[in-house]
Amino acid sequence: MGECYYNQTVWFFYNSTGKEMTKIWRTKDKLVVSLGLLVCVIVILVNLLVMVAIAINRRFHYPIFYLLANLAAADLFSGIAYMFLMFNTGPRTIKLTVRTWFIRQSLLDISLTASVANLLAIAVERHQTVFQFQLHSKMSNQRVFVLISCIWCTATLIGFIPHLGWNCLCQLDSCSRMAPLYSKSYLVFWAVSNLLIFCVMLLNYLHIYCYVKGKTKRMSQHTNAQNRHKETMMNLMKTVFLVLGVFVVCWTPGLVVLLLDGVDCKSCDILEVEKYFLLLAELNSLINPFIYSYRDEEMMQTFRQILCFPCRQNIKCQDPIKSHILMQHMLQPTHRASTSHDSSTV
Repeated sequence: MGECYYNQTVWFFYNSTGKEMTKIWRTKDKLVVSLGLLVCVIVILVNLLVMVAIAINRRFHYPIFYLLANLAAADLFSGIAYMFLMFNTGPRTIKLTVRTWFIRQSLLDISLTASVANLLAIAVERHQTVFQFQLHSKMSNQRVFVLISCIWCTATLIGFIPHLGWNCLCQLDSCSRMAPLYSKSYLVFWAVSNLLIFCVMLLNYLHIYCYVKGKTKRMSQHTNAQNRHKETMMNLMKTVFLVLGVFVVCWTPGLVVLLLDGVDCKSCDILEVEKYFLLLAELNSLINPFIYSYRDEEMMQTFRQILCFPCRQNIKCQDPIKSHILMQHMLQPTHRASTSHDSSTV
């Protein structure tokens, strides 16, 4: 092992790898930070909306929706992590300590790991329920919350691995260009492991989708209730498959670039595209809530109730009689209560 550089500045590592650092705010830097902060604020608000909707609507109190709420929490955390990055990028990077730089990167790693682990948990949950031809898992709430806790503990541990020692502070020739304090071997491990998990989840969902499609064809002559059940199951599968598909599309380019950096591709101009691919990855956290609302009419209706609540509170102050009638309407089941949530379009 060579000399260690724990007391060096971030600029020292950027300079040794040839990654550009600027001391002034360029137009490009201002544009990236402004757009990034705007996306972050929207990501935090819309994913908070999803979490509140699932919490207040009893029809969403099932394991699959708790996991989707946890995915929204991971997306919300991604917005916070990316916002922290925006406040510590550009000319501010040169002023960061090594510790702060590692925290900045670890927050992003935790958000990705939490999302991947959560999608993997959803894939396992769907596999167990679908092959029993059930709409919802019989897993207890306690087990779901233990699973969610394990997801975040694992994400935190993996996110801080570089901070705990898998870095290039003692071996400068192994430093990457995109993340000058990270070891190239860690980037290869990180990118390959996530890409493999992507492939496993896609194959799993394709297997489930083919099974459900074949099963529903054989049940085509059954009662309307059974037909509604199989239609709901297919719609739910389409939703989670769409969520996974968008996640893979948004994150794969960034992971491929990390892999190219890890294998030291000299001819690859990765530094020119890294910021755009990182922004694409962050957009994934913005897209998911729109998928939920588009695929599920009841989710959209719950969103409307939450967003219109301040207006109803204003009516309450102005007209108590109207407010009482309005509150009764809010507490009543939705117009689809007669068919239950099994007939929703999730």
